[in-house]
Amino acid sequence: MEINHCIERARGRDPSAVAALVEALRPRIVKMAAYYARCCGEDPDDLLQEAWVGLLEALPSLDLRIGAPEQYLIQCARWRLLDAIKHARVRRTVPLEDSAINSVAHPNVPAEDSAYLSEFTGQLNATQRAVLDCLLEGLTWREAGHTLGCTSANIAYHVRKIRRCYREWVTGSAPVSARVGGISTVSITREGR
Repeated sequence: MEINHCIERARGRDPSAVAALVEALRPRIVKMAAYYARCCGEDPDDLLQEAWVGLLEALPSLDLRIGAPEQYLIQCARWRLLDAIKHARVRRTVPLEDSAINSVAHPNVPAEDSAYLSEFTGQLNATQRAVLDCLLEGLTWREAGHTLGCTSANIAYHVRKIRRCYREWVTGSAPVSARVGGISTVSITREGR
């Protein structure tokens, strides 16, 4: 079966066409997962699974009129695989005790800090708040862009705007560095309140 015809039928959720597409692309996807596993030290089966998820998620939105569809599917598989590597690397580099401390409110941190944080996010426009929410949920820029219907370049633009707004907000509000429980934080208290 010709690959384009197979992809067209697979987009229509034809199980036999999906199976034929998977078999046609299997050698390339397996080699790609093995290559990246050797490069980064991740488990090749985990990377292979992520690649298949990326490929199959991209299938319904595939436009057959643009370029080579199988190349697009392989690229989506690669992006998903690289995102998985990045997430695994981040999980390995954050010590458990630091993540546990950050997830629990520290008794020495003033309660009004959360109110000031709400005040800061209130200054952001709706798009910037949506971007910030996606990133705080742990999404990558690409995933946030997909969720919000824009590109990762748009997300990068909004992140720069959020950072600039935060610097201006902190500078105008007396940034005092504090050490709480061995963790460096920025006190967000305002003078005169």
